[in-house]
Amino acid sequence: MKTLLYEPRFYRRWLTTNDLVAFNVTVKETDLSIRANSNLKEKALVSVIHYRMIIEGYINSHPIFLTTLKPYIVEEDAPIIVKEMAKAGGLVSVGPMASVAGAIAEYVGRFLLSYTEEIIVENGGDIFLKISRPRLVGIYAGSSPFTGKIAIEIQPDDTPLGIGTSSGTVGHSLSFGTADAAIVLSPSATLADAAATAVANRIKDINDIASAIEWAQKIPGLIGVVTIRGDKIGIWGKARIVTVT
Repeated sequence: MKTLLYEPRFYRRWLTTNDLVAFNVTVKETDLSIRANSNLKEKALVSVIHYRMIIEGYINSHPIFLTTLKPYIVEEDAPIIVKEMAKAGGLVSVGPMASVAGAIAEYVGRFLLSYTEEIIVENGGDIFLKISRPRLVGIYAGSSPFTGKIAIEIQPDDTPLGIGTSSGTVGHSLSFGTADAAIVLSPSATLADAAATAVANRIKDINDIASAIEWAQKIPGLIGVVTIRGDKIGIWGKARIVTVT
């Protein structure tokens, strides 16, 4: 997941996608694992470069966009992906770059849907997917006993869908909480990514799980949440949890 940016991404094998063609696209910090009906690596690479150039160009002229941990207001004529990142951050009171992994996954995924019926784009644990059969997405929550034992079942009717993940105990992600995993579902992967950060920030110990989910329920556009701290789990909405072996 995105908390393992500099480690082998072993969790990628936990996606049930043996019937799809898998390929990776890497550009600087962006490392996408993509599943589609055919190998669309070249098209995906062009798309990644395109959206990275847009974001990097905006940062060059607005450096605070990169560093602020607070909502950031962009100009009306800002690029669409930049506006969506700022909007997502504003909805959940975090900086716009908290949504960058989900935004790139979503925009690349939507572009590739012109060439494939099914698409799964995973960017450091943040996922955009459009599927035609049920899929399982495994959950990695560090040392929690839930790691590798449960998964989220995604139904085709719920897609296109974004799945955002954050953690305060695993990997490099900046978090002000101690959640082993905070997973958020939304039709917008951009919003799901930002919201996962915000939910994880709110979990300092197991007593915060309920209040973090209650907070998430009030955010327009969120449809499901899973929070894990040690051996405690909280679940809300369309987050269907199944056991795996």
